[in-house]
Amino acid sequence: MDPFEVRIRFTGLLQHLNASLTSANKAAQYALKYRDMDEDLHSCILEQLERNTMNIRANIMYFLEYLCDMAARENHWDYVRMIQRDILRIVDAVAPEDGSGAANVKVVRKVLKALEIKTFLLAQTVGEIEECLKERDIAPDTVGLSSPLGPQEGRNGDSKEASTPTGKGARGTPFGKLDRKQAEQRIEEDRERHKRQRETAWAVSRDENEFERVWNETGDLGEDDFEMWKEEAEERTRAGREWKEEYLGRIGGGGGE
Repeated sequence: MDPFEVRIRFTGLLQHLNASLTSANKAAQYALKYRDMDEDLHSCILEQLERNTMNIRANIMYFLEYLCDMAARENHWDYVRMIQRDILRIVDAVAPEDGSGAANVKVVRKVLKALEIKTFLLAQTVGEIEECLKERDIAPDTVGLSSPLGPQEGRNGDSKEASTPTGKGARGTPFGKLDRKQAEQRIEEDRERHKRQRETAWAVSRDENEFERVWNETGDLGEDDFEMWKEEAEERTRAGREWKEEYLGRIGGGGGE
């Protein structure tokens, strides 16, 4: 396939990322399919992070974790190394210093923690980035994400001007407030991710050695086992006979009435 076409298709996959695992896996598989163009595809990721809406940037941030996982499984570490190299640029794009990405700070923290646990990032690197994020973590109300209808919107859904005439946040820096559609989309995607997270928490990992362990913990068959089975069989027979007599007695008594 032509390199330009590969970039265009990968860009489309990034722009259509959402809370589903399918979209993230599809984009990651595409990136690894054309691993010989990994530098170009990585540059596509950076471009989309710096040009798109905050919702898309958050989805791409989540996608990076899946990309690292899949790249590690297929032993193609170039994607991981490039993400490590550009992690500060990535964080600045997803949660900018001007406050416009305050709603994405939690996303950044969650993904960074996951990458640290999986040893894709050093704990020292994550700690240094966390110090920078503290200054960018402002209240969700500031960016209109706490509800599809923010405090500055009227009852009819008509947006009113912010109280500050310059359109700047409390710290004097410009920010881009999410519109109603973006806020509703973000809330829905967060709900889907939380649902999947709860399902994952209940998942039971498969133990390949479970049968061996149970077999070794089971004692040898002896005379006591046969004696116990015999007593249980006699008990079941006696209980069945008593139930039958009681049942026949009820039928006979009912017919007499």
